[in-house]
Amino acid sequence: MFSGIVEEMATVVAIRKEHGNIHFSLECSFINELKIDQSISHNGVCLTVVNIENNSYTVTAMKETLDKSNLRFLKPGDKVNVERSMKLNERLDGHIVQGHVDGTAICKEIKDADGSTYFTFEYDFDKAMASRGYFTVDKGSVTVNGVSLTVCNPTENSFTVAIIPYTYENTNFRYITTGSVVNIEFDILGKYIARLHSLTE
Repeated sequence: MFSGIVEEMATVVAIRKEHGNIHFSLECSFINELKIDQSISHNGVCLTVVNIENNSYTVTAMKETLDKSNLRFLKPGDKVNVERSMKLNERLDGHIVQGHVDGTAICKEIKDADGSTYFTFEYDFDKAMASRGYFTVDKGSVTVNGVSLTVCNPTENSFTVAIIPYTYENTNFRYITTGSVVNIEFDILGKYIARLHSLTE
């Protein structure tokens, strides 16, 4: 479980393919605090640490994860938003994030807003999935590349988020351009409400 408050950007230092899986090795500042089997969010995807050596740690992404996320596009040198799992005795500064990415979206527009930046993302609309809570609502929460954000101007298949300068400088939003593919996770609360509604109809 995560909060969507990114700790820092880790750097991909090596990628190794094995059967349908990909092993990613990354460097970050808290490498000495990690342990095997620990869960870390990578661009919003929860992955397990499987190895630690040579000042880097390794996680493995299976085919389903690769198919549903932008991790398949990573290459050495890329920056990845990382967050360790929440501690139950801390404040929830973002929102409840599972680290189970629902799919990807494409950046369609970037606008300056007097210091902050508006990013508009578009995703494939699926009516059946929307009925199960896979959509955005105005002033609701959404996770983009692991960052907890507030939705504005949602449509059937798109939404906009406003990025403050601090978030822009300290996450990989600074590398997003028009056409970039990002990971999105819809709010788990919306999914539960949609499921409850379907059971009481």
